[in-house]
Amino acid sequence: MNDAAILGQVALGYSPFIDRKRSVTATRLTVFPLRPDAVLDVGQLLHEVGNVWPATGARVSLNIVSESLLQELLLARPSANLMVEVPSFMAADPANVDALCALHSNGGTLLLKGRPLTELPRAVLPCFKYSIIDLADDRRINDPSAPAGVTRNIAHVQSGVRTVADMEASFARGAEAVLGWPIDDAVTTTAARSGKAVTAPGMAAIVELIRQVDKEESIERLENTLKRDPALAFKLLRYINSPAFGLRVEISSFRHAIMMLGYKRLKRWLALLLATASKDVNLKPVMFAAVRRGLLMEELVRSSGDEEMRNEMFICGVFSLLDRMFQQPFAQLLDSIPVPERVRQALAENTGPYQPYVELVQAIEGEALFEFRDAADKLMMSVSEINRAVLRALLAATELE
Repeated sequence: MNDAAILGQVALGYSPFIDRKRSVTATRLTVFPLRPDAVLDVGQLLHEVGNVWPATGARVSLNIVSESLLQELLLARPSANLMVEVPSFMAADPANVDALCALHSNGGTLLLKGRPLTELPRAVLPCFKYSIIDLADDRRINDPSAPAGVTRNIAHVQSGVRTVADMEASFARGAEAVLGWPIDDAVTTTAARSGKAVTAPGMAAIVELIRQVDKEESIERLENTLKRDPALAFKLLRYINSPAFGLRVEISSFRHAIMMLGYKRLKRWLALLLATASKDVNLKPVMFAAVRRGLLMEELVRSSGDEEMRNEMFICGVFSLLDRMFQQPFAQLLDSIPVPERVRQALAENTGPYQPYVELVQAIEGEALFEFRDAADKLMMSVSEINRAVLRALLAATELE
């Protein structure tokens, strides 16, 4: 991706749209201006976003925390897969009617963000495909005087969901999706239902393969382990042959994979398989988050030129949610799954050179500007460098889906 001035002027955050089947249907990209008086170029922003989500690609929702930049975006004719979140105060302003109607008539997808305090102009009501309603502001829950049995004029997405119970109640009230995902509660609820830690039949084989690869055992022994789970073998080869991996030749067998990749690079993809092995529907978004974390942590150190560090950072990010998925503390979990020492320090002890990167990724996922600034300062990384890594990671994630 070419550098752009705007990547040094904003902080980026992201979160998923999750439907009732627990599938990720779109990504929200939040754009915070670092200085309120900065003049931002909407063309540069659309170019950078288009590199990750082209017009024929997946859907992305732009949550721009800058009224002036958002005003420019409404006039810029973004592609149809790029949804634009419009705060309710802007939607209610008669001065914006023409721009909203023009964008809608040109195929743009608009989302109304927040509950309007005043009635919207009649002309803009049909322009909005969804409204984003925070759980704390949902009148159908909190206002006894709200009319019962009346359908909403606009389909809605629920934000502010913190528990699986809240999420399920949101879908029962007709929400099309929830924005973000209650990772900790999702895993706790899953474990409570099953009465044990989260497991999957394929996990034992993956853990055994990771141990064998860590010891650099013979190809024959590795193949014998993999043969016990043909579905696992297929998934591994699909990952290795994905565009995100960047190989120029097709890997046709596990033996071929070891010959081409070597044990250290193969271990990172086994880590990815372990983090995505659960069949529980409530863990689908957790697994999605783990993949994005791994890719982002790798991208954050890509310029280091240290391939071993990049592979370790990938494993650190991918494994960073395993304690939730297995319902075991990392200190116990990592006794059975061999990981590099720097990864163990970050996950089990919250120390070591990788821990500040974990904090940065959490700030990006949480769309938290102050935490973003603090983590970037600790790592002495430029904002543009971090934003480029975010966009590269999101692109790689789309290539793995």
